[in-house]
Amino acid sequence: MPDEKRREELQRLRQLPTQELIKELEETKKELFLTRAQIATFSQTNVARVKTLKKKVARILTILRERELLGIE
Repeated sequence: MPDEKRREELQRLRQLPTQELIKELEETKKELFLTRAQIATFSQTNVARVKTLKKKVARILTILRERELLGIE
């Protein structure tokens, strides 16, 4: 089941225009920062969320790099 969710999320990200993908990247990085701060202050107990967000950032960066290499805007 989680694999299906990942595939759907990846497909959704690939369909986004580059500008929206960059915006999604900024929002995800911001959320990652806030989650780390919450964990440090013990107001957040879901430490696995950091791993999930880091992977999402990596996926977005990978898609952006693929587009850069293919010359797609």
